[in-house]
Amino acid sequence: MSKYLAKILGNDPDSLQMIAALSSGAKVKVSDIKYLSSNKVFLLSIERMNKEKEQDDKKINSILRFDFITQSKSKNIDQSRQEMILELLSIDYLKNNDDYEITLIFNNNAQIVLSSDTLECRLEDQSNI
Repeated sequence: MSKYLAKILGNDPDSLQMIAALSSGAKVKVSDIKYLSSNKVFLLSIERMNKEKEQDDKKINSILRFDFITQSKSKNIDQSRQEMILELLSIDYLKNNDDYEITLIFNNNAQIVLSSDTLECRLEDQSNI
């Protein structure tokens, strides 16, 4: 077991694509999705596979953090079902004039759309499982 945990910063399309690839297939409970509007921070606590070291059988608890978020909208996510587990399939973005729309795509046609004036994302590993 490695004692070093990854921390990846994403502030451009290429680094966001890397974070999306490492996070694809991650499991997240609805209760572990938080939008802190006063801080402009969107957080997900995810359980993902260790794809960096080609150890697909090794799981890692990670925090996926988006900064400078001005708005968050969800579709097809029942927020009253706090124990429901979603699978993160992809992270995509679209630049619309001076703003970004970051879309988190989950299984069962669920999605979260984040609005931001800048692209800043962080994937920070917390512990091995």
